[in-house]
Amino acid sequence: MQIKLLNTLAIERIRMVYIKVKKINDNVTLPTYETSSSAGMDIRAYLPNGKVSILPKETKLIGTGLFFEIPNGLEVQIRPRSGLAVKNFITVLNSPGTIDADYRGEIKVILINHGSKMFEIEDKMRIAQMVVSKYEKVNFELVSHLSESERGSGGFGSTGTK
Repeated sequence: MQIKLLNTLAIERIRMVYIKVKKINDNVTLPTYETSSSAGMDIRAYLPNGKVSILPKETKLIGTGLFFEIPNGLEVQIRPRSGLAVKNFITVLNSPGTIDADYRGEIKVILINHGSKMFEIEDKMRIAQMVVSKYEKVNFELVSHLSESERGSGGFGSTGTK
């Protein structure tokens, strides 16, 4: 009982952010959280002319019929859906794709077929997920030396796999 109460309190503390959205027409589905604890909302294909086939090793730009006005200080990240990736080898090519606050065009998703079979995208199919994130603006400070760290310049597997 106490765990349920704590989860309810945690959900109530999440600050609700509003993004203005325009739909190309009433047939377009808004992104949705599929579970109460989902970080990402599923975003759907808008294919008014019918299915789109993606051949092996091919990429396609898939429209969503959605246009956003994202508040300054936030970005929308477009990410793959794990089920499409593991079952069908379909993923978002530039993952995560960033949608900036000043972009007003249609939200589109670059999908790639890493598999060996053709894959069909259907209208209203859940093709990706979107996560809204805060970001910080930075300025660069040019220096002649950087502080030492435990890791140093080690990268690309330098810490091993075990």
